[in-house]
Amino acid sequence: MENNRITLCEDGIYRWTYHMNLIKNPSIFILVLKVLLGTCVGIWVVMTPILCIVDESWEPLVNSWKSIGIVFAIIFGLTLIGYLVYAMIMGGFYIVDFTMTDTKLVHTQVPRQQEKARKVSAVTAVVGALAKNPTTVGIGMTSGTKMSSTTEFNRLKKIIVRRRRHVIKLVGGGHNEAYAVPEDMDWLCDYIRAHCPADVVWKIK
Repeated sequence: MENNRITLCEDGIYRWTYHMNLIKNPSIFILVLKVLLGTCVGIWVVMTPILCIVDESWEPLVNSWKSIGIVFAIIFGLTLIGYLVYAMIMGGFYIVDFTMTDTKLVHTQVPRQQEKARKVSAVTAVVGALAKNPTTVGIGMTSGTKMSSTTEFNRLKKIIVRRRRHVIKLVGGGHNEAYAVPEDMDWLCDYIRAHCPADVVWKIK
């Protein structure tokens, strides 16, 4: 039986299950949007100076500002539509099983949702291929393969706590997120703080 409260089991491992409401909690949507917009900004930062050098003028930079807002608006709209479809397929919730010891935290999407996620990823890859969009193909091929993330506490560099969203972002040795009900947030923050390096940067929002 799923337990949404953090529970110490007989084997000495903490376990709990979290149901994230994909409509009320925008954490995953914001994460995906940041990745896509960040990719576009990265391409713009690399390509614009090259075009300016080739053209021997600032005109490519000026022209790029005229279209970047439109591109961002399109990305936002497509991401929102895709996210709502994803939420509908997932039944409105992203369900995660957590296990935690003194040394690490493991975040795993529940098995009954993993197959749905793989199908969504396959469809995304096919649509991207048909549209001749390599970015979409890449997102589709990779998004369904990582159903579990592990964070070792001794590798943490930064921790961002978003209480209103019930999210703790773990940065260091990769990126991970821990979710907990409001009643457990303070305890979980204190536990992680007690088991991570003293120089970890904390941001509480």
